[in-house]
Amino acid sequence: MVCKYHVLMCTGSKLVGDKKGTCHTRQGVELVKKLVEEIEERDLGSEIIVSATSCYGVCDKGPIMVVYPDGVWYGGLTPERVAKIAEDHLENGQAVKEFQI
Repeated sequence: MVCKYHVLMCTGSKLVGDKKGTCHTRQGVELVKKLVEEIEERDLGSEIIVSATSCYGVCDKGPIMVVYPDGVWYGGLTPERVAKIAEDHLENGQAVKEFQI
């Protein structure tokens, strides 16, 4: 399988310390589920891998999403922002500048 994008989303779990950090309390797990739904609705499942991750250390910008291979970091995620990123970036290849950190 060749993937177009690998999307990494923080769910707020930390390897050391608080196991339910900022991204967790800001619905990080639910946002991962939302992203997977958006990808499935767009029939992009064979092109995109989604991984839930631990803390990136920029909690004040969370929840965080990183899109590779583009190296684009998104912050302050909400369900609406996740849908917009899925449509514009993941489906149409255009990064959403206003959500980048």
